[in-house]
Amino acid sequence: MGKQSRLIRDITVYGEDRIYERGSVRIKDGKVEALEAQHDVGKTEPEEEVISLDPDYICIPGLIDVHIHGAAGADVTDGTPEALSTIAGALPAEGTTSFLATTMTQESAIIEKALDNAGSYWGAQSGSGCAEMLGIHLEGPFLSPKRAGAQPVNHIIDPDLERFRKWQEAAGGHIRLVTLAPEQAGGLELVRYLADNGVIASVGHSDATFEQVEEAIAAGASHVTHLYNGMRGLHHREPGVVGAALLRKELTAEMIVDGIHLRPEMVELAYRQKKKSGLVLITDAIRAKCLRNGTYDLGGQDVIVKDGEARLASGSLAGSMLKMNDAIRNVMAYTGCNLAEAVQMSAANPAKELKIFDRKGSIAAGKDADLVILDRDLNVAMTLCRGEIAYEREGVRR
Repeated sequence: MGKQSRLIRDITVYGEDRIYERGSVRIKDGKVEALEAQHDVGKTEPEEEVISLDPDYICIPGLIDVHIHGAAGADVTDGTPEALSTIAGALPAEGTTSFLATTMTQESAIIEKALDNAGSYWGAQSGSGCAEMLGIHLEGPFLSPKRAGAQPVNHIIDPDLERFRKWQEAAGGHIRLVTLAPEQAGGLELVRYLADNGVIASVGHSDATFEQVEEAIAAGASHVTHLYNGMRGLHHREPGVVGAALLRKELTAEMIVDGIHLRPEMVELAYRQKKKSGLVLITDAIRAKCLRNGTYDLGGQDVIVKDGEARLASGSLAGSMLKMNDAIRNVMAYTGCNLAEAVQMSAANPAKELKIFDRKGSIAAGKDADLVILDRDLNVAMTLCRGEIAYEREGVRR
C-alpha cells in the first residue's frame, strides 16, 4: 500500500509537549500532519483511513533501539540484506520503529562484509512498512580483553584509527556509534576522531579507571554501552567506569532492563542518579529473539537460550531476548517512573543523541509518523512506521 492519509482518533496520545486525552493524530505522506484534542478534529477526507480505537489505548512515539544485534533468526554480522530485512520486519511487533544495526567482535573480513552490507542496505531500504535502519553501531573489536563478556576475545584488538577509517568507508559513512575501551593503546586518539567526525564514542567492554574515563570524556566520549555489564564496576576506592557513568552528566548510559542483566535495584540507582534525561533503554538482542529455547550462533559461539536467558557454555550472558515494550514495562516497575519518562528514555533520548530529533523521537507535526499504539498493559496493538501499518495484533478493534 502506498502513502496515504490516516486519522488515528479517540485514544490517549503522548505528544511532544503534552498528553492528549481522547486525542487524534492525522497522518499524511508518512508524516504527522497534526496532533489534536478530539474536539478539534475536523471533517475526514474521502481518501482518509480512520483508525478509531478503544479510548483505553495509548499512542506513543516509535521506539529507537541503538543496540541490537539480531532477531527472528537473523544477525547483523550475517552480512546479507535478507538478514537486515528480517530484523527490520520483526521489530515493529515490539514497538521499535528504527534501530542501529549492531555488529560484534569478529575477524576483520567478517566485520567489513557486515559493514559493507549495512551501508548498502541503508540506501536501498524500503520507505516504510518496517523499522528503519538509521545506521550502524560498531561494538568491538576495539575492546578490553579483560571485559570481553560474550565478545570473542581472540578477535579483540587495540583501537586502530586507520582501520576504523577503512571500515567507515566500507559502511558508506553510516557508522553512527562505536563502543570501545578508551584505556587501550590508541583509544583516546580514536575517541577524538569519532567526536570530531560526528560519531558517538561510547565507553564499553572497558576496564578503564575513573580517571581514564574522565580523559575519554575530555576527548569527546559521550555514551556508555550497557551500563554495569562488561565494565570495571563501582568500588569505594576506584569508582571505575560505572562510577563515572553515574556521576558525569556528559555521559548518556544504555541499560538492558530485562530483569536478568541488572537487578531492579541497580536500575533504580541509575535512574535516581542519571534521571530520565541521562538513560537510554536498549535490548542488546541477538538472533534468538522471537525464537524458541535452543542453541544458536553468536559470532561463531554457541549460545544456549532457555526461558528468556541467553548464555555461553561458560555461563556468561550473551545478549538478550528483550523486547523494547517489555523494557518500558520493566523500567516503570523497577523505578516508579511514569510512561512519559520511559518513552523519553526509549525514543526521545536516542533521537537526540543521533541528532535526528527533528524527525523522530516524539509525536509532533512535521515529524515521521513512527507511532506505537499500546493497550493498558503496555502490549503492542499496532505500530506504524513512517505512516504505514507495519504491525497489527490480531483482534485489535478498528
